[in-house]
Amino acid sequence: MNVLVTGAAGFIGFHVSRALLERGDTVTGFDCVNDYYDVGLKEARLALLRQMSGFTFVKGALEDAAAVNALFTDAPFDRVIHLAAQAGVRYSLKNPHAYLQSNLAGFLNILEACRHARTPHLTYASSSSVYGLNSQQPFSVHDNVDHPISLYAATKKANELMAHTYSHLYQLPTTGLRFFTVYGPWGRPDMALFLFTKAILAGKPIDVYNHGKMRRDFTYIDDIVQGVVRTSDQIAAPNPDWDAARPDPSSSPAPYRLYNIGNNSPVELDHFIATIEAALGRTATRNHLPMQPGDVPATCADVDALQRAVGFAPATPLETGIARFIEWYRDYYKV
Repeated sequence: MNVLVTGAAGFIGFHVSRALLERGDTVTGFDCVNDYYDVGLKEARLALLRQMSGFTFVKGALEDAAAVNALFTDAPFDRVIHLAAQAGVRYSLKNPHAYLQSNLAGFLNILEACRHARTPHLTYASSSSVYGLNSQQPFSVHDNVDHPISLYAATKKANELMAHTYSHLYQLPTTGLRFFTVYGPWGRPDMALFLFTKAILAGKPIDVYNHGKMRRDFTYIDDIVQGVVRTSDQIAAPNPDWDAARPDPSSSPAPYRLYNIGNNSPVELDHFIATIEAALGRTATRNHLPMQPGDVPATCADVDALQRAVGFAPATPLETGIARFIEWYRDYYKV
């Protein structure tokens, strides 16, 4: 197939692009390659993709409607996988305007381009952050999610609403994927695993929020990629049993679907750190801090809907995933 992957220089976008290329698809990667984190890491990912047959890279910003529309002027895309966004819960408290431009205006440009090009299926990244103040676990796509606690989460919830509108008005098939704490080789430097590994190897203390009592559904990148590719392959369809009197948020009479992608096996932050220590053979100095604004105490994904839809559920053990990340980190940074 001919696939557009936005955010191709990013962590998940890089891995998804590589998986598509390895199976023989043609991939156009789109990314602004901003400096939210190390540009060199993004360029290194792109360098690997450029070595693969069938990859084309276009540099541009989501909020530039002309640049987005230009992507769709050549051969039509069989699939669009939209992974580009301004990421990060805590950064959304410091620079909220970046989230409105990239995550809202940018997503609208993608929706409009897909609508006019009659794209057969748009798959896009949502986030477990949309569950906000929800306390019932595991988090289910069938539950209401109207109480986000960060602007980042609010923009992701808005993406789901915008996608539904386009699915309803224009019969554009859309599938939203709520990612749960993705980690693995080539990961983001602002994420816990990267930060902890770097600090421990340098002999520096690590900041441990909520005194280590946070619980996260850490999900390995290869599992995420499988979920993304499989859901992209399966075009979203209307739910014939959808009941307006008891509306299910995860589906619709329009071609619209939502799925969680998580490991369904949350661990405490203390255990996560201990696993990193064991893999590194070093002990961390912990700087315990209170919960940060915008954070939630625990996440856990109900992945039954994903498993029923595409026959797949994430299952990589934490110890395996962390060992693979540290192997990559030591090789990439020569430490």
